[in-house]
Amino acid sequence: MAASALALSSAARVGLAAPLALRQRPVPRVAALPGGQLRTGSSVAASTWGRPLRPGLAAVSRPGVRGRAPLFRPCAWMATSQIASSAFTWGTIAVLPFYTLMIVAPNADVTKRAVDSTIPYVALGVLYAYLLYLSWTPDTLRAMFASKYWLPELPAIVRMFASEMTVASAWIHLLAVDLFAARQVYHDGIKNNIETRHSVSLCLLFCPIGIATHAVTKLAEHH
Repeated sequence: MAASALALSSAARVGLAAPLALRQRPVPRVAALPGGQLRTGSSVAASTWGRPLRPGLAAVSRPGVRGRAPLFRPCAWMATSQIASSAFTWGTIAVLPFYTLMIVAPNADVTKRAVDSTIPYVALGVLYAYLLYLSWTPDTLRAMFASKYWLPELPAIVRMFASEMTVASAWIHLLAVDLFAARQVYHDGIKNNIETRHSVSLCLLFCPIGIATHAVTKLAEHH
């Protein structure tokens, strides 16, 4: 009986001590960081409302340094994917009216005024700069100048274009350059009274072929 009573008394003391230890355990401080991230001690939570953060874009917390998220830079994969997809779609839609006017009504006054406008190039330039800012990483320059001769190498460029944001920025770059080339072909056709609708059409997706086609057409018209 004495042994049983002693065992029950020890168990009771252990049972009472455990809740007391839990109550006395210090609760880690949780601080909010910009972008909805949570910091416990010196670690940053790995998700934002249940969504994984994009590597390299999350704010890194250092002891004694208050973390700060990059200005205007999205922190979630879903946000960057939506930006890249929207830029790709709306950039393509934005240039189509200019091609349509140059093909359907090349001699109309509205076409000449629209083609002479610099608005599409400024808009595409601003959009391209923003996408480039979002896609830029410290590895970008190393990928562009990977060889010992400071020249790009194909494997490094392929790895760089694995990012949706990089592909979207490159697409906007191509849209702006192709539209500018199509405008030059159109102006040259108006100046020399040469048919340019087929060449302008090719400039939309196959710009070098469109320029070459215009050169062949111009040579054939003069002969």
